[in-house]
Amino acid sequence: MLAIERTVPTTCAYCGVGCQINLHVSDGQIVRVSGRYDNQVNFGNLCVKGRFGFDFVHAPDRLTAPLRRSARSEALAPVGWDRALDTVGNRLATIRDESGPDSVAFLTSAKCTNEENYLLQKIARGWIGTNNVDHCARL
Repeated sequence: MLAIERTVPTTCAYCGVGCQINLHVSDGQIVRVSGRYDNQVNFGNLCVKGRFGFDFVHAPDRLTAPLRRSARSEALAPVGWDRALDTVGNRLATIRDESGPDSVAFLTSAKCTNEENYLLQKIARGWIGTNNVDHCARL
């Protein structure tokens, strides 16, 4: 059994419920996840995803930076966050101005927190001016 070097308290990333977890780290790798009992969200209980689904953190093909291409014929290349966000914001504004706000739609995720989903719909409705907002968990 690996010796646990440290325990990192955090919030589970699998859905928007906000379960509190402890990441048990050994040799720089997450080796186990346990539920935290010091909260009123999950009282130490975790679903199977929250308890065993942490392999993606150390996946070798995980994206760690935004990717962008200048033309369709070019390969994707890493860019900084400021440039990526500027590109997305400018492109959305251009589409809105040229084709109207209802030409843009937003799809949010159950993996985001409720606060993140709230902010995205505020961007959609307040900045873009569209009510075209959907969520994958509405089924």
